[in-house]
Amino acid sequence: MTSASAFAPAKINLALHVTGRRDDGYHLLDSLVVFADIGDRLHFALADRVSLKVMGPRAAGVPEGPDNLVLQAAQLFGPDLGAEIVLEKHLPNAAGIGGGSADAAAALQGLAALWDRPLPKMSDIVSLGADMPVCLAGCPTRMGGIGDELEGVPPLPRLWLVLVNPGVAVPTGSVFHGLKTVNNPGLSDPNWHDFPSFIRWLCDQRNDLETPALALAPEIGTVLDRLNARPGCALARMSGSGATCFGLFETEPAAREAAHAIGTAYPGWWVRATPVL
Repeated sequence: MTSASAFAPAKINLALHVTGRRDDGYHLLDSLVVFADIGDRLHFALADRVSLKVMGPRAAGVPEGPDNLVLQAAQLFGPDLGAEIVLEKHLPNAAGIGGGSADAAAALQGLAALWDRPLPKMSDIVSLGADMPVCLAGCPTRMGGIGDELEGVPPLPRLWLVLVNPGVAVPTGSVFHGLKTVNNPGLSDPNWHDFPSFIRWLCDQRNDLETPALALAPEIGTVLDRLNARPGCALARMSGSGATCFGLFETEPAAREAAHAIGTAYPGWWVRATPVL
């Protein structure tokens, strides 16, 4: 194989509970993660050395050097392999929807195919970030521990998301630092069979990072208010450590109408309607 491509879907934390902190400082999480049918794309071609070019509508500010997780993922395969990597950025950077980790996971899969090599050891993969295992899984998953404990969940009903990012930076470290307590209850046991029962279950869960993120970026509150005001929005919540928020809708027309209305009212915001994979 001389070339390959991979899709890096947006990762959405529908619920995120912080349940503790280890002695080494890593936080323990209990989260329901899904993936949206929107994301970045990566293209790979054999070359003498590894290189990265970032392009696309959201390329501004994304590093092309060793700080990029895509290059760090490539290094896990060893020093003697080469590829030209092109990253098409469509997701906002550092936005709480796993863009960097999703890109790195897609890079691992694409490069393994290009180079006909097995994936690196999971212990090495986890060193790139807590979201790496779940991004490699790429399906609705309950994520625990420091991101290294994955558990399947019952089938989800058909879901549509409206994703909204107001374009503000919310540093993850500052959000975790703002937690009043790190010892919170975990998710309740999954219990749903259709859209209404899923929404009832999800409304009983939380994103423990939402309150400290709101203190840093009040714009998140405006986003949540606008989502909650749209007809058909069953729940609005922040994803990850922010600042991207989601509204959950049962039907495509309601989601697309909401995305159109919000995007028209706030042309500087990033707004997308997308189904859950």
